[in-house]
Parts: sequence; C-alpha cells; structure tokens
Amino acid sequence: MFDRIRIRLHCAKLNQETLRKIGPRVWERVLAKDEDLAVELSQAILVSHMDMIVAALDHLGVPHSEGFFDKDANVGSYLPEGWQQRLVDHLSPKFPEALIVFYVNHLAHEVNPEAPVFVPAGAQ
Repeated sequence: MFDRIRIRLHCAKLNQETLRKIGPRVWERVLAKDEDLAVELSQAILVSHMDMIVAALDHLGVPHSEGFFDKDANVGSYLPEGWQQRLVDHLSPKFPEALIVFYVNHLAHEVNPEAPVFVPAGAQ
C-alpha cells in the first residue's frame, strides 16, 4: 500500500516533509474528483485504524479476518435498516465520530455504490 500511495501522490519519497509540501496539490486533485486518488487515500486512512474497523465489523456481526472480509461476502445482509446510526452510537465513546462516519460511508459504498451519504443524527 505504501508504494501505491507514494506513486499515486507523484512523489519519490513519502515522509512528513514531502506530505506538507504536496498537500495543497493533492487537495486540488481531490477537489477535481480524482477518483483513483480518493480511493487510495481513503484506504490508507482506514488501514491505519484497523482497531476501529474490527470493532465495527464485530458489532455488526460481519464475518472477517482481522478487519477484512471476503469480496464475495454478502455484507449487505448484516446491515439492517438504521445500522449506520447504531454503529456511530456504539463506537463513538471510543473513536472520533468523523472517523466512524467516514468508515460507515465507505462500508455502505462498498456494499452499494449508489448508497446515499450518511450524516449522523444531530449533525445536519
């Protein structure tokens, strides 16, 4: 993953100094809807929070192996109506709400690319 994100960001070295320098350029690409970049960045962000992902999948009852589920898995069958808010409520004492909502929307998109963006109650 490290090399994929480094290449996607168009940098020879991936460290704090380089990230600070390229930040504005990367943000412009995100705003320009560079989908491949957005996918790589979201995966890098989420992989750095595997403890939250494991807790989320455990709470939902989704079978997984250390936070990863089979691509063939019918994950949608583990996501009943209202699962998003219940998951936010369950995880928010331990993890930042913004991160939880990011994962909720990522998971929903994985299951159904047409899923609407979830906004937690009280955040509208």
